[in-house]
Amino acid sequence: MKTLLLFFVFLQLLGSSRAVYKQWIPNTNFENVSNWDRGRVPCANDMVVFGSSEVVSVFVQSPHTLSNMYLPLNGEFIMAPGAGFAAFDGNYEPRCETGSEIKFTGLGSFQWYDPTLWQAAVSLEDLERGKYMFSVDEEHVPCQDDDVLFRPETSFRVNIESSEQMIRLRSISIMGQKFTANDTLAEYMKSRSAKLQFHGQGAIQLSNARCPDKSGCECGNAADHHRICAALLQNSEGRCPVPMCKSPLKPAGHCCEICGAIISLEYSTGFDMEVYRDRILHTFLSLPKNAGVQMAMSKVRGPRPFLGLLPRSPASFIQIMLLDNRTGAQSGTRAEELAKDILNDMAEHGESFGIVRGSVQAATGHNWSAHGAGPHSAAATTEMVVGAFFILLLIGIVLLLYKKGILRYFPCVHLLNRWKRMDDLDSPEDAVDKGFDNPMFDTPSSLAAVEGASSVEQATEMRSKNTQVYYINPLYDETELRA
Repeated sequence: MKTLLLFFVFLQLLGSSRAVYKQWIPNTNFENVSNWDRGRVPCANDMVVFGSSEVVSVFVQSPHTLSNMYLPLNGEFIMAPGAGFAAFDGNYEPRCETGSEIKFTGLGSFQWYDPTLWQAAVSLEDLERGKYMFSVDEEHVPCQDDDVLFRPETSFRVNIESSEQMIRLRSISIMGQKFTANDTLAEYMKSRSAKLQFHGQGAIQLSNARCPDKSGCECGNAADHHRICAALLQNSEGRCPVPMCKSPLKPAGHCCEICGAIISLEYSTGFDMEVYRDRILHTFLSLPKNAGVQMAMSKVRGPRPFLGLLPRSPASFIQIMLLDNRTGAQSGTRAEELAKDILNDMAEHGESFGIVRGSVQAATGHNWSAHGAGPHSAAATTEMVVGAFFILLLIGIVLLLYKKGILRYFPCVHLLNRWKRMDDLDSPEDAVDKGFDNPMFDTPSSLAAVEGASSVEQATEMRSKNTQVYYINPLYDETELRA
C-alpha cells in the first residue's frame, strides 16, 4: 500500500512538471541537399544561383570552393567556425568534373501552422532519440504552453501569419539562444537576422509558465484550425483520405475523419490529466495486445448533449483519441476494443481519478457510456431527474396554453386537433355524420318549400335516406316517376 501511494505521489509530481517541446523541421542550411534543385550540395565547378529577389538566411557549416555564385539582394550567410567560401583553384572534386548551374530552392512557403513541419516530444532526449508524441492536428503545431525549438546551427524562414495576430508560447530557442521574456525576444525580433527568419503579419508572445491547471489547458490553436488543415491537405488535392470503416469519426482539433475510437470525459476538480494519461499508458498501452495503438489526450471545448435532447453551453472536456494500425475492414477495431476496456476500468476506478462520467464513440457505430461512482453519480442522477421534470413541465404549459386558446400555433397542433376529433367521435349523439349545410337545397326549410311538404319533420324524414346525406335536384320531377 505504501509503495502504491509513493507511486501515485510520483505521478502527481510528474504530471505537474510535464513539458512539451515542439521542434521545427525544415532549414535553409547550405549543406542541406534538399535545398538544391539537383539534389546535391554545389561542387567547385558549379555555377551557384540564388534568386536576386529572394529573401534568405543561410547557415554555412563547412568551407566550400566555388567558381561562380550569384547572391540575393536581400539575404545573409551565417558562418560556423572554420566555414567559408574560396575561389576555385582548378582542382576538380570527384564526380564534379563537369560544372553545371545549380539553384537554391530551400525557400519554400513554409507556414508556422503546418502540422507536418513540427516534431513533438516530452523531453529534449526524446527529440534526439526520435521518440515523438502523437496528437490531434491542432496540437502538432506549438500550443500556448509549449517550448519551441529551432535547432542550433540551422537557418530557416517561416511565415507566422496568424488569425489572432499573436502566437502564444512558453519559450522559444533560436540559433542556440533561449528566450523566455517578451522584452528580450522583442529586441531580437528587431535584428536583421530575425526579419529574414520570420515574416508575415504575426507576433510571438511568451509566458515562461507551464499550464496552471492540473486538469490540463486547451492548446489555443482553434482559431487557426482552417490554416492547419489547409496546410496539412495541400499535398493531397485539399481532400482527406476516404476512411474504410463503417462510421468514421471526427475528433475535435483534427482535420480528417478517422477509423478508431473517441473517449469523452467529464471531470471534477480532482482530475489530473497527466496522472490519468500515465494510467492509460502503463495499464493498457503497455500490453502486447495493444501494440500498434496510438493515443492522443487533450482538453478541448465544445457542446455536450444533455439527456440527448437539449444542448449544453460549450464547456471543456477531456478527449482521448485512439487509432490503430489495422487496415481495410479491420481498421479501428483494436482501438475500439481498447476504448471499451478503458471505459470498464473507468466505471470501477473513475471516481479515484476525478472522472464524473465518460462515453465512447467507435468507428463501427457502437457507443457506450459509464459514470463515476459515489457523489458524482448522484449528481448525474439528480441532473437527469431535474431535466426530465422541466421537460414535462414545459409540455404541460404548452398544452394548457393551447387549450385556453392563448397559443394558436404549435409544431404539434395537428396532433392536438386529431386528438380533439377523436374525443368528439366518442360522443353518441355526434356519431352520425351530419354532412354539410347547403343554404339553397340542404336545409329543412328549403326542402319543405320545394316539395310542398306538410311539415319540416316530413322534409327531414325524406332527407334521411340510406346515404344519410340528401339534396333536391330541381331538374328532376319525382311525381312523373310515381305516375
